[in-house]
Amino acid sequence: MIKRIFITTLLGLFMQSMYGQKPPTIQDSIATYFDEIKMQTNKHQQLWAGNLYSPMLLVNRGTRQVYANFSDTSGFLRPIGTIYTGILPKEINIANTAINWNGRRWAMIMLPLPASKEDRIKLLAHELFHVIQPSLGFKLFNPTNNHLDQKEGRVYLRLELEALKNALQATSDLDRKTHLTNALAFRKYRYLLYPGADSTENLLELNEGIAEYTGSVISGRSKSQLREYFVQRINSFINNPTFVRSFAYQTTPVYGYLLVNTKKYWNREVTIKTNLTDYFIKNFAISPLNDLKKNTDQVSTQYKGMIIVSEENAREEKIKKQIAEYKNLFITRPHFELVFEQMEVSFDPGNIIPVEDKGTVYPNIRVSDNWGILLVKNGALMSNSWDKISVTPPLKNEHKSISGDGWTLELKDGYTVVKDESTGHYKLTKQ
Repeated sequence: MIKRIFITTLLGLFMQSMYGQKPPTIQDSIATYFDEIKMQTNKHQQLWAGNLYSPMLLVNRGTRQVYANFSDTSGFLRPIGTIYTGILPKEINIANTAINWNGRRWAMIMLPLPASKEDRIKLLAHELFHVIQPSLGFKLFNPTNNHLDQKEGRVYLRLELEALKNALQATSDLDRKTHLTNALAFRKYRYLLYPGADSTENLLELNEGIAEYTGSVISGRSKSQLREYFVQRINSFINNPTFVRSFAYQTTPVYGYLLVNTKKYWNREVTIKTNLTDYFIKNFAISPLNDLKKNTDQVSTQYKGMIIVSEENAREEKIKKQIAEYKNLFITRPHFELVFEQMEVSFDPGNIIPVEDKGTVYPNIRVSDNWGILLVKNGALMSNSWDKISVTPPLKNEHKSISGDGWTLELKDGYTVVKDESTGHYKLTKQ
C-alpha cells in the first residue's frame, strides 16, 4: 500500500509539472542570453572604465527574425515579454558586427549562439566592444593581411603561436619570458620579410584583437580555464583555411592575458596610435631583438619548425593550383563585374583566398548595394580597392532575378545586365 501511494504521488507530481509549467520558448532563451551578458559586463566595468552593455540584435539568418534587448526609436521592433522582436529588412546584411540602425548603434550577432555559456558571453562581449569602440577613440580598421597566406608569412605566424602556447604553459617566469621573447622575434622577422606588414597586422589587432581580448576577459572563465582555452584555440587555429583576417583573434588575447600579471588594465593604455608589438616588447621588458634571422633559425626547432615548414610547403603547392583556377575563372575567362555604388557586405573571414595582386576570393559573401542584393555561395573575386566584385557569367535572367554558378542577384529597377560582345564580359548599366 505504501509503495502504491508513493508511485501515485510521484505520478501526480509529474502530471502537475507537465500541465502546470510551459516548456521554454526561444524568447525565454534569448532573455536568458541577455541576462547573462548583462551580469558579466556589469561585473567587469573596470575593464574599460564603463559598462559595455548596449543594444543587441540576435538574428536568425534563415528567417531574418530578430530579437533585441532594447526597442528601436522608430517602433519597428515590438515588445514580447522582456525583449523585442521583428523581421530584419532584407537590405541589411546579417553578420557578427556593429551597425547603426533605426536610431541606435547595435551589436548584431547571428543565431544560434554557442552552446557553451562562456563562448556565448565571449561572442556577445566581443561585438559589444565594437559598439563602444568609436567612443573609445578606436577606428574600425579591417585590413587584409595577404602576406599571411604566403608560405613564409604562415610559417612565422605559426612559430609565433607555438612560442605563445609554450609561454602559456610555462611553469617559471624565466621560461615564460624566454618563450615570449622568441614569439616576438618570430613576429619581428615576419615584418622584415614583408614590409608594411607591421602596420596592417597592427590595425587588425587594434580592431579584432582588442575586441577578442575583451570578450575573453568578460566570458566568465577563470584564469586557469582561460589558459587552457587559449592553448586549445591555438591548436585548432592552424587548421583554418587562411589566417589573413583571423590571426588577431589568437595573438592579442594571449599577449594580453600574459600581461595582466603585471598590468591588470593594460588595455586602457592602448590607443589608435599604439603599436602593439612595441608595446608588448616594452611591457614584457624584452631585450632588444638583434640579428633576427640567426636567432629565429636557431630556436625554430623548439617550436616544431621542421614540421611547420614541411606542412606549409605542401600547402603552397596546393594553393598555387587553386589560385590559377580562380584567375582563369574571374579574370581570364568571361565574367560578370559589378561596380559598387554604396555597398554593404557580410562574409566569412575564415575561408578567403588572396589572388596575388588581383584581389581576394570570398567563397561566401552577401552584398547589398543600390543595384540590388548579390548572394554568393561558390566564390567571387573582390578587388583590392573594394570598388567592384566579379562572379561567373549569368546563366539565367528572369526579369529582375539573375543567377549563375553559385550566385544569385536580386536586381532593382533601373538596372540591367549587358554583355560586351567583344570580350564576352558582363556588366551592370543604369537606365
